[in-house]
This record gives sequence, C-alpha cells and structure tokens, in this order.
Amino acid sequence: MSRRLARAVGLSRLRRWLEPALLVVTVGALVAGGVAWLTGSGNVADLCWAAGTLVAVPPALGWVIASLRRRRAGVDLIAVLSLVGTLAVGEYLAGALIAIMLATGRALDAAAERRASHDLRALLEHAPRSARRRVGDQVIVVPLAAVAAGDLLVVAPGEVVPVDGLIEGAAAALDESVLTGEPLLVERPVGTPVRSGVVNAGAAFEVRATATAADSTYAGIVRLAQQAGAENAPVVRLADRYAVWFLPLSLLIAGLAWVVSGSAVRAVAVLVVATPCPLLLAAPVAIVSGLSRASRRGVVIRSGGALENLGRARTLVMDKTGTLTGGRPAVAEVAAGVGWDAAQILRLAASADQVSPHVLAEAIVAEARARDLKLMLPRDVVEQPGRGVTATVDCRRVEVGQRTLPRDAAWARAAASRATLDGAAVAWVSVDGDVAGAVLLRDPLRPDAPRTLRRLRAAGLRRLVMLTGDRPEPAQEIATVLGLDQVCAEQSPADKVAAVRAEGERAVTVMVGDGVNDAPALAAATVGVAMGARGATASSEAADIVLTTDRLDRLADAMEIARRARGIAVQSAVLGMSMSLAAMAVAAAGFLPPVAGALLQEAIDVAVIVNALRALRGGHTSVVLPAETESLVHRFAAEHDELRDALPLLRDAADLLAAGATPQALAALRRAHRLLVDRLLPHERAEETQLYPALAAPLGSAEATATMSRMHAEIERLSRRLGVHLAQADAAGGLRADQVEDLLACLYGLYSVLRLHFVQEEENYFALASEPVGNGR
Repeated sequence: MSRRLARAVGLSRLRRWLEPALLVVTVGALVAGGVAWLTGSGNVADLCWAAGTLVAVPPALGWVIASLRRRRAGVDLIAVLSLVGTLAVGEYLAGALIAIMLATGRALDAAAERRASHDLRALLEHAPRSARRRVGDQVIVVPLAAVAAGDLLVVAPGEVVPVDGLIEGAAAALDESVLTGEPLLVERPVGTPVRSGVVNAGAAFEVRATATAADSTYAGIVRLAQQAGAENAPVVRLADRYAVWFLPLSLLIAGLAWVVSGSAVRAVAVLVVATPCPLLLAAPVAIVSGLSRASRRGVVIRSGGALENLGRARTLVMDKTGTLTGGRPAVAEVAAGVGWDAAQILRLAASADQVSPHVLAEAIVAEARARDLKLMLPRDVVEQPGRGVTATVDCRRVEVGQRTLPRDAAWARAAASRATLDGAAVAWVSVDGDVAGAVLLRDPLRPDAPRTLRRLRAAGLRRLVMLTGDRPEPAQEIATVLGLDQVCAEQSPADKVAAVRAEGERAVTVMVGDGVNDAPALAAATVGVAMGARGATASSEAADIVLTTDRLDRLADAMEIARRARGIAVQSAVLGMSMSLAAMAVAAAGFLPPVAGALLQEAIDVAVIVNALRALRGGHTSVVLPAETESLVHRFAAEHDELRDALPLLRDAADLLAAGATPQALAALRRAHRLLVDRLLPHERAEETQLYPALAAPLGSAEATATMSRMHAEIERLSRRLGVHLAQADAAGGLRADQVEDLLACLYGLYSVLRLHFVQEEENYFALASEPVGNGR
C-alpha cells in the first residue's frame, strides 16, 4: 500500500511539472516560428513549428497509453493522430496550433481533476503508540505492539483506550464520539466491553485486554478507510465519455476522405478540425469555473471529477451527529421543583459545574452565561466520574449529575418522561440533599438542515439516507422531522461502509460526515463530503469535498453549482462537437486545408470557452440578507431563545389546571398570561412590523411570510381568549369547573403553536443569516 501511494504521489508531481512545461514550450515554439516567418525565414519557421508539434507527441502518446490501460480510448488519440499527420504531410503550423490546444486542455484538465491523497494522517495521529501495563503494583509503559490479550492496562485521564478490552476495578466515563459520533459522555460499569479509540473522560481506570492492537476496533477503522480509498476507481473524464462515439466517427470520416480523394492532406485536415478541443478545453474550463465558484461559498472541492460526480448524484447519505445536528449538547429545558424557578436551578447548576470538564457541564455553563446569569465561585468541589459534581455554592451543597429519581415528585417524573420521549440527557440538581430541579440536554437539529434538504431534493437528489451510531429513537425522530427516506441507527464504522457501498451500487452516492468514524464511509462513497469547520481532520482527509464553514446549507450551494457547471460543460462540449462535425464535412470535401482548419478550430474553441465561463456566475439560489436585515434576524433569534425557556409556564399551568380548578392553578394561569402579554405578544408584533417587511425583498415578496403572519394572528387570538377566561374568574371569585376544558385547549394549543412557530421561523428565516444565530435548540 505504501509503494502504491508513493508511486501515485510521484506521478502526481511529474504531471504538475510536465503539463505547464508543455504549454510553455509549445507556445514558445509557435511564437518563435511566427517571428521567423515574419522575417522571411520560412525554413526556420517550419523548423520551430515542427519542433513544437514533435515535443507534444510523446506526452500525448503517454496519455493515450494510460487511457488504453484503463480500457478507455480517450479524446487524446485524435490529437496524437493529428499531430503525427501534420508532421507527415508537412503542415507544421497546423501541428503547432494543435499542440498548443492539447497542452492548454491538459493543463486545465489537471487543475480541475488533481486529486488530494487520502493519507489518513489524522487517524494515525490519534492512534496511541504505547500502553500502560500493570504488573503487580507497578505500571510499566510498553510499546503498543507488545500488548497481548489478557494484559491488565491502566488508562489515565484524557488518554485513548489502546486496545479492546473489559473494564475492571472501577466504572469508566468515556467519550466515544470517535467511534459513534455521539457527543454525550457515557458511563461503562465494571465488566463491560470498551473499544480502542475512545477517550477516557474521567478518572483513571483499568482494562483487561481482549485483543491485540492490530485486532482492535481502531486499527480496523484505519484498514477500512485504506481499503475503501484504494477501491475507488479513477474518475472518468467528461471528455472521455463523449469520445466513445466521437473518436470512431472522426476516424471514419477521415478515412473516407482519404479513400475517396486519394489525398492524405485532406484526411489530415479532417483530423485537425476533429481534434476535440471543445472537449479538451471547454469542459475543463466549466469545471474549473465551478470549482472557483464553490470555493467562494466556503466549499473546497478537491477535483474536477468530484464536481462532475456531485453534479450527477442521486443519493445522499448523511451522518447525524455534527452533520444534521449541532454535534454538541445544548440545554433544551430547565425543570424546577416546587419552590424553585428555572433561573435559580440553572444558576446553581452552572456555578457548581464551572470547574468540570464534562461535556454536559460545559453546555450548562454556556447556557447560564448566554442568559447573563451571575455565577458564583464553587468551593469544596468533588467530581465523581460518571456521577457528577458536588460543590458548595452560596453556602449550599449543590450536586449536579445522576441521581435516583424522587418517587413523590410529580414534576420530576414529568421531566424524566419528557427526557425519555425527546431523547435528552438529564442532569439532576440537588440542593442540600433534596432534588430541586433538572436540566434537560440534547444535541439540537441544525436550523438550516430542513431547508437544506429541501434544496437538495430540488437540485436532483432522489434518495436521502441517515446513518448514525446513535439509538433508534432519537434517530427516527430526526428522520421524521426531515422527511428522510431511510434511517439506520446503531451503525458501526463497518456498517456505514457497507451501507454506502450498497447505495453506491444503485446510484451516484454522496456521503456527508464530520467524525473520525465517518472517514471510511466518506472514502467509500462516490463523493465524500466532510464538515471540516468543526469535524475531525481524518474525515476531511478522506473526503473529496470539504465544507469550510459550519453550515450544512453550503452543501446545497455546492450541489447547485455542480449541477450548473456540469450542465454548461456538457452544453459547451455538444456545441463544440457539432461545429467540429460541420467543419469535418467541409474538410472532407476538400474546401478546408489543415492550417485554415486549425484556425477555424481556434474560433470554435473561443466560442465554447466563452460559453463555459458562464459557470463562474450563478449556480446557487441561497438568499443573501442585507446587513440591516441580518441584524434584525440575530435580534429576534436571541429573543426566541429567551422566550423558549419561558414556554414551559404554559404547559405547567395546564398540568396544574388538569388536576382541578384550584387557586394554585389560577395563579399559574396569571403567570402564563403575564408572559404572553408582557413578553411574547410584543415580540410577535415587532416581528410583524419590523422583521417581516425587511425579509420581503430578499425572499422575493411579502407572501413569503404570509403563513407566519397568520400564525401570529392565531397566537394573539388564543392569548386574548385566555385573558377573557381570567376576567371571568375574577368576576366569579375563582375558576369555574366549566372553564377548565376550554382553558386546557387554549394552553396546550398555545404551547404547541408557539413551539412550531418558533421552529418554522428559525428554519425559514433565521437560517438565512450568514452566521449561525441563537442557540438552535
């Protein structure tokens, strides 16, 4: 494998030097011959032009042989015949012009199709080189190759588990995102298997090796990526696909012209105008233009072949975590027990978690700071890996983490139930030994994901598939929201590779991922796309396309640009070949000598290249917001985050009311109504009068926000209805039993409508911002 890679790198370096050098030499020969001809030295001019023609023959012949070895007869064969023919009949100027066209086409083609090596450097850098082997009371560092099955190993905090094994001694807190892509830490009790490649996110623990390093999981991932990359066939050039019929047709016309007229010059003239420069020049120009256009949108496409394949893709396979979701846990809800409010719970939890490196602790602290809560410095901090943090905060002993659910707390059971239904993690918050609240965390869907997938379907994708190492329940929820055609959960790296290969057998397949575990699948796909802004380096190394910004909608931009560039390349090639066929007929009839044919071919080249340059503009339909509108979007997105945290007041009031028309339920109703009147309705009216008019121009018309305006009206109607009920309760001295049913409908209706309304605005409008907005929960 290393010799093959070294050979490929060597050939790539030779090609980078050869093709520009050939272009310089052929242009120099043409210019020198022109100068000699103008000074009256015809023989010297012919010698210069012949030299320029002759120097192009060996590399052109080499390209033909390389194509034949791959069982493809490329368009370069006609160019070789033209070069040899012009030398044979003494049409040296025509030969020099063909040499320049050939050299220019190959230089452009090299720029469009130069492929980056899939060297898996990041995978190898992550792999451990040694292990800590415990022998009695001593811990000895040994080379990884020296580890045998049955050895007892110690994994220190922050280290990578070196081999597959079983946990011994104490439970382990692990970051398994390298293998599963999931950002949430998991606790593995004693006796459970642990795979190599995962990171110890807690205290040191011991592992009883069950396999050597070579037979362990991580080494298998490296081998999978190597095999998948090695099995990918070279990309067939667009020009070569058309050459399948253009080549024999050109040879047939040239042969008939020679046989009928008896003139070899006439046959050479046919070959000169048949030299497929529209294919050698126009198609690469369009592809290079598409690459340039994509790069300006933050999409690095590493080869012209990848752009071509992206332009004809029909299936998209996606990882979930970090691709369709944010890749990091975020606070979804703060539940407060009796006598506490959400802000108090979050403030205490974040204060205690400030010194914890746990991924959930980081999310809790980030949420508290986003809400501008004043955190206090914790004292006497004790962290138990896999259990949580205990600290003294404001003279109270606060514990954040896992805890036995209190049986007599209805709010706690409801919070646990919501966490299960939503696939969220729960961090229970206890104060002085009593559970006071809970923080629910989940990996949120990217706000731009639904809009992006709709654009991808419109761009020509027919099948959308999600592969994830996550559990089936949250995976299916994401798939339902996005309208995916298939979802496969609990997928190992090997499973992902097999699934991508199966899809690739049915259609041109694009795979999108961001983690080390996605690298083999990216290499196995027809086109691999890496979320490079925040993903693992290994996935970027194994990918054909890298999104340099942390935005999924750039993939839709790239798809639209690729479709347009490929369409223009095909159009230019067909147009050029049609004109070449017409010129071939004229040359076969004897009315077009070789030099005139070469000049006519140059004119055809100019026409098709000008057409191909159209790929530099257009090609994507994403909306660009003016600076003032983007500022409004960020403002209202921040208000969404604040209001979303208050929405549970509506649900909590409904829950209390369902138990009876009590004074507590009436008090909860008043709190909910104040939220609506003081905060939510002013927010909705400001959107109606400020944001929506500003969005009308970028979106094309005011009708683009009409449905959201109708939802605003429904929110206001339900809010007024709730106010009328409260006025009736005041007049009657309390809630009446006959009000309960309608009040429940109002409260649950408002809660559902508002959540849906927020999501729709975030997907349709806020996702248009050039920078991510809000917390995206």
